Amino acid sequence: MYRRYYLMLLAVVFCTLQLLAQDRVSQIREKLLNRDQSGVIVASHRGDWRNYPENSLAAIDNAIKMGVDIVEIDVQRTKDGVLILMHDGTLDRTTTGKGKISEVTMDSISKLKLKNGCAIRTIHPVPTLEEALLHAKGKIMLNLDKADRYFEEVYALMKKTGTTKQIIMKGNKSAEDVKAQFGDYLNDVIYMPIVNLDKKNAKAQLKKFCKDMNPVAFELLFVKDSNPLPVEVKSLLDGKSLIWYNTLWDTMAGGHDDDMSLNDPDAGYGYLIDTLGCRIIQTDRPQYLLDYLRGRGLHD
Repeated sequence: MYRRYYLMLLAVVFCTLQLLAQDRVSQIREKLLNRDQSGVIVASHRGDWRNYPENSLAAIDNAIKMGVDIVEIDVQRTKDGVLILMHDGTLDRTTTGKGKISEVTMDSISKLKLKNGCAIRTIHPVPTLEEALLHAKGKIMLNLDKADRYFEEVYALMKKTGTTKQIIMKGNKSAEDVKAQFGDYLNDVIYMPIVNLDKKNAKAQLKKFCKDMNPVAFELLFVKDSNPLPVEVKSLLDGKSLIWYNTLWDTMAGGHDDDMSLNDPDAGYGYLIDTLGCRIIQTDRPQYLLDYLRGRGLHD
């Protein structure tokens, strides 16, 4: 009797945790769809790669434990057509193998181990995209980079794993090209245009995307603060689309990157949030950014 009660209790706890996880993904998605500016959404670049190998399941897990909202992961395809997580087109930098991924079968890749940020072999295998989708299901939003090259195959895996509403795609394509490639998939998958604010037609590009696609957010890039457009864009997109900046290195957001933020977070992250209206930040230092945001009441 007690054993049955104990098993029932475990089942209830497990189901409750699953529902809470699913609710968290739904909450993040709703914040995006509602253009919620009450806080700042945190995206972790290739997972928590400072503590685990980039694009590994463990790197995703640690980002989830921190409370990160979105994990950016990269997609490549093997010789026999299996989609895997890896940034580079070759195995050399991040695994114990060598060669172009497109020339190596999954059977061979499955025998390799991932390297950490110091190029040291770890115990972690190379995950397939399907494994990653199932692993992250209901736990965190996923930004799939380099995935548009194989989108039909990617979407098939999303459908198979039930993760279509958990995915963010980004790219440099025009609104016409995006609609032509993704079509009705945009009812599920969130697409964010990438716009370089240093280009002459940047403002017109933003207005056209707003008119033709009404995107939930834009990823914006600029090299120096001498460009007046980033400040102007804050008002231009207010209430229409959220603003996403990357703080991975200095030339992505006018120098207001992770390195500046380590020295002075108000000058780095704070400037992007307060002066430029940024509400999504992709970082290589997710825990540091989360601590800063929580200290300001801008993240749970």
